[in-house]
Amino acid sequence: MVRKIVKINEEKCNGCGLCINACHEEALVLENGKAKLVSDIYCDGLGDCLPECPTGAIEIIEREAEAYDEEAVNRRLLEMGRPPVQTGQDSREQDGHETGGPVSRASQRHDSHCHTLHASSGCPGSRMRSLSRSAVSGTDTAGRDDARHEAVDSLGGGTGMKQESQLMQWPCQIRLVPPNAPYFNNAHLLVAADCTAYAYASVHRDFMKGRITVIGCPKLDDTDYSEKLAAILANNNILSITVLRMEVPCCGGLVHAVRNAMLTSGKIIPWNVVTISIDGDVVRQDA
Repeated sequence: MVRKIVKINEEKCNGCGLCINACHEEALVLENGKAKLVSDIYCDGLGDCLPECPTGAIEIIEREAEAYDEEAVNRRLLEMGRPPVQTGQDSREQDGHETGGPVSRASQRHDSHCHTLHASSGCPGSRMRSLSRSAVSGTDTAGRDDARHEAVDSLGGGTGMKQESQLMQWPCQIRLVPPNAPYFNNAHLLVAADCTAYAYASVHRDFMKGRITVIGCPKLDDTDYSEKLAAILANNNILSITVLRMEVPCCGGLVHAVRNAMLTSGKIIPWNVVTISIDGDVVRQDA
C-alpha cells in the first residue's frame, strides 16, 4: 500500500538521537552513528520525530510500504520493557476513508483541533486587543504601607518598582491569534514556549518588551504551529523573529515550526533561537 512513512537523509543526520527518543513506537535506531528505520510496520507516519531533528534530516514521504502494525509495535515495546502504545490505530485505519472503517489518528487530531477552533471563535476572552505599555518598565511604590511595599519589592527585585507586564496584545496563544491582526504588521515577533515564562524570571523585561508575543507548547498542543505562523508571516511585515525555547528536546518543535513557516510563506526573516535551562539561565543563543 502507498502511505506516509519516515525517510532519513543519512548525509544530513548527525547521530544526535533526538528523533529516536521522540518516536513513541521505537521505530528508529542508531546504527553506525546514523538514525535508521527498523521496519515499515513500526512507523505510523505521523511524524512525531520530525520536530526533534536539528539538521532537517527527517521528512515524511508517501511510498509503497507495509501497513503500520500496532500489535507488532506493542509486542516489541513489551520486549523492551516499555509500555504499549494506545492509539487504536491499525492497518484498517490507514485506509479507513475508503473502507468505511475508523478514521486515522491524524484525522481525529484534525477534527478535534477544528472543533476547538470553532468552539473558541465566539469566546469573548479571545477577542483581539492591542495593549499599550509605557516606556517606563516599573511604577514607583513609594507611599504604600510597609507590608505591601515589601511584597512589591520582592516582585520587582528589591527596587521599589512594580514590574509592568510587557504583553502587547491579546490573545497570545498561537492557536488563538488571528494572523491578520493589525498588531503583527511591522512587529518584532517573539515565539515562546509556555514554560519559559516560569523558568526565566525576567522574560517580560528581556524578551517580551517591544515584541509581539505568541506562545505554545509543541508537546501538549495537538496542532502544527507552522501553518498559523506561515499565515502571520504571509499577511504581515514581520521585522524579526525570536524563538524562546526550553532546553528539553520537545521544545525543538517551535524551532521546526518557525523554519517551516518561513519556507512556506516564502519570507526568510532575520531570526534567532534562545534556549533557557530548567534552572532558569540562558544557555544558548543561535543567530
